[in-house]
Amino acid sequence: MSEYDIIIVGSGPAGLSAALYTSRANLRTLVIGKDQGALAKAEKIENYFGLAEPISGCELVENTKIQARSLGAELITDEIFHISWNQGFVLEGRQGNYQAKAVLLATGTSRKKADIRGLAELEGHGVSYCAICDAFFYRGRKVAVLGNEEYAVHELSQLLPVAGSAVILTDGKEFLAKAPEGVPVITKKIRSVDGEDAVCGVTFEDGSSLETDGLFVALGSAGAVDLARKVGALTDGRSIQVDETMATNVPGLYAAGDCTGGLLQISTAVGEGAKAAMSMIKFVRRDG
Repeated sequence: MSEYDIIIVGSGPAGLSAALYTSRANLRTLVIGKDQGALAKAEKIENYFGLAEPISGCELVENTKIQARSLGAELITDEIFHISWNQGFVLEGRQGNYQAKAVLLATGTSRKKADIRGLAELEGHGVSYCAICDAFFYRGRKVAVLGNEEYAVHELSQLLPVAGSAVILTDGKEFLAKAPEGVPVITKKIRSVDGEDAVCGVTFEDGSSLETDGLFVALGSAGAVDLARKVGALTDGRSIQVDETMATNVPGLYAAGDCTGGLLQISTAVGEGAKAAMSMIKFVRRDG
């Protein structure tokens, strides 16, 4: 397992900004990005400090990656599914596992959500966002995973050893991964998650239904909030709760950028990334 002083999940402005500072502080820094992020989709940026002419989001990201590498940061492409703590943070990804003394979550804010009646109302009452956290409560029971990509399969792998039966629900989307042998994949659109005090099933748009005791949401990729929840960090809706130093309630875990809420601007993300970097440098040198 590769070991680092600092691991930054997210290669947008917050993550890359932090990498500049931690690398200059001579801390071994790894930046893990799944893709170019939302900023790379911006055709033209005109409101960022120091730009005499407009620049594309993709160009701005690439310029900063070159800068981070020149200072010693290591940048790789991978998709992180889970974070845990075992004498340091352990991050599980598609390509392998990584270990660090401190972690910064900077993957932006999730734009993927399911508009399904009853889903939000039954959160914590059969609707879960963390399989490894809650699998224990579904020993021998029926469960379903909502998602259509690799993240859904990863969450399913945490449930199969304990659940009585499991199924994948894609809510009308094409299934883009490979399901384990014997696990059904239902691609029908979901009308509602059913239950009063607890989940008892789902109803599809065609009127058919499926009994289930638990529904585990794993849409798209694991975002910053999803990862934060897995390691016990406090969240508020779709934002991670941080203090004035960008620290979460979990020692050594920090968050910056859009995933903390507030003004969703490049300048804000860059500033929060720098602030988080200073906090991580102090943490690693003092406690790491």
